[in-house]
Amino acid sequence: MHEKELEIDEYLVHALLEAQCPHWANLPLTSVSSSGTDHALYRLGDEYIVRLPRIEWIPGSLIKSINKEYEWVPKIARFLKIPISEPVFKGNPDKFYPWPWTITRWNKGHNPDFEIESEYEQLAEDIACFLNDMHGIKLTNGPVSRRGIPLKELDVETRKAIGELEGKIDTYFIASLWRQLLNVPSWNKTLVWLHGDLLPGNILVQNNRLSAVIDFTDVGIGDPACDLIIAWSLFNPNSRQIFKENLKHVDDDTWERGRGWALSIALIMLPYYIHSNPVLTALARRMIKNVSCDYEKNR
Repeated sequence: MHEKELEIDEYLVHALLEAQCPHWANLPLTSVSSSGTDHALYRLGDEYIVRLPRIEWIPGSLIKSINKEYEWVPKIARFLKIPISEPVFKGNPDKFYPWPWTITRWNKGHNPDFEIESEYEQLAEDIACFLNDMHGIKLTNGPVSRRGIPLKELDVETRKAIGELEGKIDTYFIASLWRQLLNVPSWNKTLVWLHGDLLPGNILVQNNRLSAVIDFTDVGIGDPACDLIIAWSLFNPNSRQIFKENLKHVDDDTWERGRGWALSIALIMLPYYIHSNPVLTALARRMIKNVSCDYEKNR
């Protein structure tokens, strides 16, 4: 999926376990299929999962990101009713693997498919309740999430992506919609704790109820708007409305900025993964369609 992506296999993972946490090295190790792009995942026994970065986007960023997760996610977990992917071990680079890596607790469930009818009405409430708890956490001195920034800081990259999608989507309409969303007033309240990447691949469900939230790579404080992207990446209009009505810390401007985040993330994702990741390509197209239909409906 990426240039300079590192190849990771069971032999490498087992070697890291034997060298750095031999008390777990004899547990069964099984590769976990995922549409995720940044980590290779291996289930370790019944209780754990090994997460190894495949690529480092910015030199030096992985050490900072993994240290952040290892420090803050266990603290955050104490405030949440829903299980999350708590790290239990932080591994070090070695001569065969250049970056830090982690072992987290295994959470039961599976990623949800796109909603077909109205099967996610209760799930919409569950996720809203999770975000109410997340955005209400009182922990000081937290790191700023890279997704907690003003929407306008995404403008250059989003416009570039729109240009790359000429002929694949209605770029005239999308560019006009993006300009309107950029004019929504910015967040001017106290920064809140965010998950930062609340897409369907980072939530787990059982019987259409939320069972866990995973992958806190982008955790930190900021504008809560970015956590609303699940509204346009998973739900149909009815469940989306239920989700909105159950949110406590989201006003109309924040909802609109969330729509802007969903559009920007989808636009940037689509040209990058269009030939390498069909799951994320379908997700990006769905998000663009849902944001566009919402806009047309509410005009």
